[in-house]
Amino acid sequence: MADINLKEIALIVGVVTACYWNSLFCGFVFDDVSAILDNKDLHPSTPLKTLFQNDFWGTPMSEERSHKSYRPLTVLTFRLNYLFSELKPMSYHLLNMIFHAVVGVIFLKVCKLFLDNRSSMIASLLFAVHPIHTEAVTGVVGRAELLSSIFFLAAFLSYTKSKGPNNSIVWTPIALTVVLVAIATLCKEQGITVVGICCVYEVFIAQGYTLPLLWTTVGQFFRGKSSIPFSMLQTLIKLIVLMFSTLLLVVIRVQVIQSQLPVFTRFDNPAAVSPTPTRQLTFNYLLPLNAWLLLNPSELCCDWTMGTIPLIESFLDIRNLATFTFFCFLGALGVFSLRYPGDSSKTVLMALCLMALPFIPASNLFFPVGFVVAERVLYVPSMGFCILVAHGWQKISNKSVLKKLSWVCLSMVIFTHALKTLHRNWDWESEYTLFMSALKVNKNNAKLWNNVGHALENEKNFERALKYFLQATHVQPDDIGAHMNVGRTYKNLNRTKEAEESYMMAKSLMPQIIPGKKYAARIAPNHLNVYINLANLIRANESRLEEADQLYRQAISMRPDFKQAYISRGELLLKMNKPLKAKEAYLKALELDRNNADLWYNLAIVHIELKEPNEALKNFNHALELNPKHKLALFNSAILMQESGEVKLRPEARKRLLSYINEEPQDANGYFNLGMLAMDDKKDSEAEMWMKKAIKLQADFRSALFNLALLYSQTAKELMALPILEELLRHYPDHIKGLILKGDILMNQKKDILGAKKCFEKILEMDPSNVQGKHNLCVVYFEEKDLLKAERCLVETLALAPHEEYIQRHLNIVRDKISSSGFAEQPVSPAGKTSGVEGDKIPTENVKEVRSEPRPTQIIKPSDNKSQSKSNKLLGKNTDKETPHKTTKEIKEIEKKRVAALKRLEEIERILNGE
Repeated sequence: MADINLKEIALIVGVVTACYWNSLFCGFVFDDVSAILDNKDLHPSTPLKTLFQNDFWGTPMSEERSHKSYRPLTVLTFRLNYLFSELKPMSYHLLNMIFHAVVGVIFLKVCKLFLDNRSSMIASLLFAVHPIHTEAVTGVVGRAELLSSIFFLAAFLSYTKSKGPNNSIVWTPIALTVVLVAIATLCKEQGITVVGICCVYEVFIAQGYTLPLLWTTVGQFFRGKSSIPFSMLQTLIKLIVLMFSTLLLVVIRVQVIQSQLPVFTRFDNPAAVSPTPTRQLTFNYLLPLNAWLLLNPSELCCDWTMGTIPLIESFLDIRNLATFTFFCFLGALGVFSLRYPGDSSKTVLMALCLMALPFIPASNLFFPVGFVVAERVLYVPSMGFCILVAHGWQKISNKSVLKKLSWVCLSMVIFTHALKTLHRNWDWESEYTLFMSALKVNKNNAKLWNNVGHALENEKNFERALKYFLQATHVQPDDIGAHMNVGRTYKNLNRTKEAEESYMMAKSLMPQIIPGKKYAARIAPNHLNVYINLANLIRANESRLEEADQLYRQAISMRPDFKQAYISRGELLLKMNKPLKAKEAYLKALELDRNNADLWYNLAIVHIELKEPNEALKNFNHALELNPKHKLALFNSAILMQESGEVKLRPEARKRLLSYINEEPQDANGYFNLGMLAMDDKKDSEAEMWMKKAIKLQADFRSALFNLALLYSQTAKELMALPILEELLRHYPDHIKGLILKGDILMNQKKDILGAKKCFEKILEMDPSNVQGKHNLCVVYFEEKDLLKAERCLVETLALAPHEEYIQRHLNIVRDKISSSGFAEQPVSPAGKTSGVEGDKIPTENVKEVRSEPRPTQIIKPSDNKSQSKSNKLLGKNTDKETPHKTTKEIKEIEKKRVAALKRLEEIERILNGE
């Protein structure tokens, strides 16, 4: 076996880079969304052991909805990408490109076992540029193929060194082979098929047997004419070790999937559920179809499910000729490689093994798979194809007459393949470009129409998305998912009647329950979402809540482990004011998934409804243990801590709100509540900063505007509060507390009694029974020296709030003022004062209004409003009474004493009110 040199490595790496550089600018598309964007196993907060408990998509292997694709080492590389660049796709694509180059280099080393240096380089270059690999290289989830291939080829190379001098066994390479096979299998399941290639290599290459020679040797042994040759005995020992290790890996793999095969529908692989002979004819036809994709990769498609390949239902179908021709050609190559000795037959044999054995898991031979054709599973089989092409080219180019032509043809093939690969990469730039390119190849696949619709839906282009979803229902009228997509889009367009009709159509297509047969095994779990979607739609109508609940219960009865049904039912039960039943639903869901942070969050919301804040906080904390960046848990737990009134919890509340604004820097609510915390802690400058940030993000933030104005008024910056109040009242002219605060400042600071009067009159126009507004209007009358009107006003106010002592006290003051003046028409305020009004405060409230934002389960629990302590405006109590027959001098003296008494009372009341 010749070694590879740096020039060869540089050439392969250069060609791979030239073909795949533009893949670095592609995003996450198709299966990447589930494997990367939606996979929590990539997050550092997820324990590493979870990677070995979940499937490739992050679903626990124990769950029936699991795809059963167990590839923890591949997911581990995704996690490393996430560690360095989180969800920036460029690093993921770069690592895929590097892995493809590594595979190309190792493949070159394998080729040199069976081809000369020049032909080996040709095979490696053809492999590097082949367009069929774009799905495996440019699609991030194709990394499973790349990683598995690296260890697949390494295991084979290791095994080739297991033959020592005089046919002895070298055990170290065999042990390393077993380890590498296990690693390849943990990257993707087909890695285990390298064992079969090692067996074929051992018998027909290392030991040099041909099929006739092997048959003769075995026949002589069984007839007793000869003993087992030593070389064959050594071969048997090695094969037994390989087979035993393979069996052990298979047993472990079966245990991992818990002896359950994944659930697929007839839409994923129609032939798998077809009767005989349709199933056999179609499956056999798929083999030449895959071979044709390797031979002529001009029309590539990312999805070959559903109606892409029409079923072959008759022996008279013309496509059976392609199947017959393919098997004849394959048989001829097989006979040549097994019957005749020589290097050429050995090369053909190994090429056929590389093509056939790794394809077996995807061939539907032993178990049905979830696709009809998948280009990425041809990644390893294409190695055998490239060896076969390079070997054929070698034979042709050795003939002088065809040498130049063979070079021209080969150059054209490699160049055109490279251009096709480069062009094909751009199809993977986005989901829209990918699925539109697929529709150019195949218009009979409803899934493709659906996926274009999804791409447009993600762009909020619902009108265009609806057209593609409707086309999907025309292409495949019995596609449940397509009708669900139509219903969801109608809902997004606020066409609820059409949405309900579409959901009902999807529901009518669901298979009927067969007694004694497990329902979940006959339908894709996501199709049961039709019950959830329909219930979510009709529960918007308050009169149909029970009907919606019936749909949730129906879904649960069909699938008792249907977690989403419990979650959605919990939301509905909260809406129906049945928090105890909602709690039961969430606890049931937690039995199915205790590591779901959203479930713990929703349970916390239930406990808030049940007035159990301590339990709610425990569940919020549990959600944050599972997901420290759970935004809603951070936000609502901080508000809960803040509203508990416990000073010791405020630092943690502040810490969580800071984490929240780090995750949601554009949400004004986070800054506002930080401001309220600062106000609670008497940190006025900090509170002002946070409030201003909240208002900058949301200019009409009602509560932030009011509380900032209130903060200014409480810190002797009343004049700074006025423009804030003007802005508040511009957006919300009916904000009563804002009007009260504005009136207070205008009267007591600006001495604008007329402006204050307008504020209080406007309050009474909106709410004639508002005690604060009416009381303060009475104060305005007093300031205007209209004592009789002030008296009547206070009598009316006292009737509205007979238990408010301060109103009665102020009424007494006014009456004393009237009686002391001697004539009601000309009340006089002594010494130019406002009879104790000056310096007093109008009742103010600090209302914390917090907008709720969408939550994962649509449970909304806005935090309660809070208010600061009130300070009632005091007129003071007049303890002097007017007596008849007093002189003017005596009356003035009495007035002076009364003013002094009022001032003392005001100071006392301020102290009592904590001002």
